[in-house]
This record gives sequence, C-alpha cells and structure tokens, in this order.
Amino acid sequence: MNKYWHMLQPDPEAVRELSQKLNCHPVTAAVLANRNIKTPSDARHFLSVSLNDLRPPSSLEGSDAAVKRIYDAITGNQKILIFGDYDVDGITATVVLLNFLRYVGADVTYYIPHRITEGYSIQPRHISHYARPNQFDLIITADCGSSSHQAVAAANKSGIDVVITDHHNIGDDLPPALAVINPKRHDCNAGLQNLAGVGVAFFLLICLRTYLREKGFWRERQEPNLKSYCDLVALGTVADMVPLVEENRILCKTGLDLINSGHRPGLTALAEASGIRNDTLDAEDIAFRLAPRLNAAGRMDHAARAVELLTTQDAGYAATTAHTLNRLNQKRQQLEKGTLAEIQEYLAINPSLLRQRSLVLSQDGWHAGLLGIVASRIMERYYRPVILIATEDGVGKGSARCVPGINLYEALADCRQYLEAFGGHSMAAGLKIRQENIADFQNAFEKSIHDRLESEDLIQTLNIDGELDFANISAGLIDELESLMPYGAGNPEPIFVSSDIRVISSKILGKRHRRMVLRQSSGPNTPSFQAIHFNVDDRSAKEKSFAKVAFKLRWNRWNGKKTAQIVVEDLP
Repeated sequence: MNKYWHMLQPDPEAVRELSQKLNCHPVTAAVLANRNIKTPSDARHFLSVSLNDLRPPSSLEGSDAAVKRIYDAITGNQKILIFGDYDVDGITATVVLLNFLRYVGADVTYYIPHRITEGYSIQPRHISHYARPNQFDLIITADCGSSSHQAVAAANKSGIDVVITDHHNIGDDLPPALAVINPKRHDCNAGLQNLAGVGVAFFLLICLRTYLREKGFWRERQEPNLKSYCDLVALGTVADMVPLVEENRILCKTGLDLINSGHRPGLTALAEASGIRNDTLDAEDIAFRLAPRLNAAGRMDHAARAVELLTTQDAGYAATTAHTLNRLNQKRQQLEKGTLAEIQEYLAINPSLLRQRSLVLSQDGWHAGLLGIVASRIMERYYRPVILIATEDGVGKGSARCVPGINLYEALADCRQYLEAFGGHSMAAGLKIRQENIADFQNAFEKSIHDRLESEDLIQTLNIDGELDFANISAGLIDELESLMPYGAGNPEPIFVSSDIRVISSKILGKRHRRMVLRQSSGPNTPSFQAIHFNVDDRSAKEKSFAKVAFKLRWNRWNGKKTAQIVVEDLP
C-alpha cells in the first residue's frame, strides 16, 4: 500500500536555538523540535533521564488504601493472590509484584488464566473454583480487572478483598474493589495515563516501600532498590506499545541499561535464544525479538512458563526455558503464516470487503491465541481497523487492532449491545460475542468507523523529519540520534529523505531482504553507505537508482565494530 509522505516543518528559530544551546547537529535539533521539544531546558530534561523525575506515585487514586491493605496482609501472614494477564505487560506486572512480595516474606501465589480455555481477566469462576477453596485473603490484579465487576462482587461475598492494578480503559462505574488503581480513572489526576500495566504495578510498589519505611519495616531487613525491577518494567512497557514519553521513557531507558548489564538470568537466556549477540539490546529488540517469544508462552501453551523464566536465578533452567519459548514462537509463526494466507486469499476472492472502512472476519477453527497478531498484520497491510473472531460452540472470541487517529475502545462501545464483553484501549482490544450477533455487530462496527474516519484517513502517513544529504551524515550525528532512544510510540525513530540515489552494489539476503551500497549522485566525493531494505518487492529489488529514498540512520554493530547503516523505510 502506498504511503503519503508528510514532510514535517519544525520552527526554524527553535531548531537554531536548540542547535546552539545544546551544541548539537541541526538535524538532531530538527528531530527534537518535530517531537514538540522546542526549548533547551525541555531537551535537556528529555535527554538526561533520571528516576528522580518520576511524578509522585502516591498521586495515583486508590494507592493509599491499597498499600495499607497489603501491609496488613504482609504483617498478618495472610494469603495473597496475584492475578495477572497472559501478555508480556501482564506477565511482567505479575513478576514485579511477586518478586517484591516474596522479598518481604509475604505468603503470596500467582495465577494467570489460560488464554484459550479461560480468557481474559479475573472472572467469578476464579473466585468460586480457586480463590475461595484456597482461602486467599487478598487478591491483587496485574494488568487486568477494570471491567471485572462480577468477579470482584463474588470475591467480596466470599470475604476476599481485591486491589485492582490496571491501565485499560475504565468507565465511571468502578468495580466494587477495596482499591482500583488505574491512571485512566476519570477522577485520577496523577497525569500517568500513559503507564502500562507493569508501570502501574511498579508505582504501587514505590508507594508500598515508602509505607513500609514509615512503619519501620526496613529496620529488620535491607530496603530493596526498586531500580532493579526496571528491566521488567521496560520489557512490559515496550511490548504493550504505550507511548515512550515522560515516565515511560525514564523507566524504559533505565530498564534497557539493566537488561544490557545481564543481571537477570531469564532475560540474558532469552536474548541469547533470540540471536541477540551484543550488549546493545534496544526497544526494537524487545518489540520484535523478546516480546514475541514471551507472548508465545500464553499463545501456544501457558504464560506461567514466561513467569518462571523471569523469576528464576538458575542460569541452566533459564536457558532451557528460553529455548522452549523459542520453539513455541516458531510454531506460532508457522500457524500465523497459514492463517494470514487464508485471510488474504479470502479477501482476494471477496475484494468488495476492502471497500469498507473496517474489516470484521470470523471463522471456526482459527487459533484464538493468534488472532491479535494476525489482526495486526492485516491492519498493517490494508490499513484499516480489523477484528478477527474465532468461533466455537456458538461463541466467538475476537481480537481487534486499529490504525492511529481513532479510538477503538470507543468504537466498540458504540456496538456494546451486540457484545457479551469487551475491553482494551484505543489501539487494541478483545471481545466476546455470540455467533448469531456477528453479522449485526459487523454492520454496527462499520457504521461507527465510517462516522469516525474519512476515506483519506485510510492512507498511511509516513512522517519525514527532513531532507538529509549523504554528505551531511557523520558519526557524530548518528551518536546524537542514538541519544534520543528508546524509540517507540510517541517518540518514533527519525526518518529522513535523500534524492538522486545510485545503487553501487546489491545482494538479496534470504528471500526478501536487499543489502546494498548506496551513493548520492550529487558530487564525486559524496560518501557511500551500507544499506538494507527489508521485505523488498520484486520491482524494487531490481532498481539501480532511486529518485528518492525515505530511510532511518543507525549504527550497525557486529563483532565489536560499528558501521553507519541506512535502513530503507519506503520508496515512492
């Protein structure tokens, strides 16, 4: 699908001031200005990451009641259950809570439901069949619970208190829990709406550690340095694709340094199993290498495997478990490829579906654990909201993914009369529906999207940070661009454009990747650069020159050396 190239236009005066005051390359200054970082003080704050700059965790509504109840459970030797979600955000939120509570000597257990047989979040049957028979006194949710009204009511009836930690969209009608800690609560003014579920759990632990200090708890044991948990926070935050700005940037940059220090055996083993051979693992490696393998546990087996990997201190067990997750991920890739091909063939036979502004497809036999990732692939290819529903015994379980600029959760809320349940946020959601309601839901959802999107909104926009001639590329510039990492939502990797490019040499790697040496034709002394173009089409694979190239600029590190590399993002 062709993309619309949008050339960003930063304020020239802001660029000039940033470049002078920060003593940085004008290109770096332009990138900062394009991200609405327009003053030297804002830029220094952005570049100099410190945990001291986190907003006060105690400003989270519900945190006071939560820490007091958890303190009573710790000191009273009451049984605590952490109930987590099965994605990477939920897994890491579970692990940070579990590690802390184990450290303080709490009687704590964790439970993550099976993605296929149990579904998302805590439900009444988890109270009647697990929590009550095992005589738990307190349940703490991790990355779930905001819509679990019936389960919380069942817990209350059984004399079990519930503390919810979550970040998914939540209405004014809160579950009747002892505390609901969710920065998206309408009455929460903490300014922490961008936190992932693991970030919410981490902030609760900061509050709990402070409360324990006030109670003199740490006089008998060493107070833990919560910075050591930031690797897990970074992992869950990047994997959940929340904006990597403000608190999330601080937590992720701190956490990436920890991951690269090799201090957690499970992550070290997973990096090795993923083929990451150096000590410069970045957010992209989390998103495309580590997170898929951790998610494969919940998709293809059970998320408990990932929890055990991240909690173990045994390097041998970590290596074995990491290789198991690697095999599960390979199986996931094979099944995903088949489902994706099946959907693309169906759309080729039914091209009229692509005249709609959304795609809602259902099928018996689809693997429910793969729907989210396949929906993402379909959304990227056809650039419109996508919902895939796997049906069995008259009930459908669906995953939804959305393009930027529209709130998926609100669009689903417009169709709630056809749904048994739904939850999520603006870009991703899950739902449950009776099979006989799918056709009506499909029409209602298309109407909701049609009312929210114009046809031109379904053309993907590629934001270009500026023109960059090859002659202006330097080691210093690449170093400065690296200082802007980690890249992700809210802080995208810079994209530049150059004109009149010649291919000096070329080689196809695998089936669809083209390695090249590129040179700009503007002068005899113009430098040449190594380049890579991933997933190249047949036409582009044969081109010997390009009128324009949109690209990212990086260091390519290998065997202790680094070379400048152009990563081709798009061709006109």
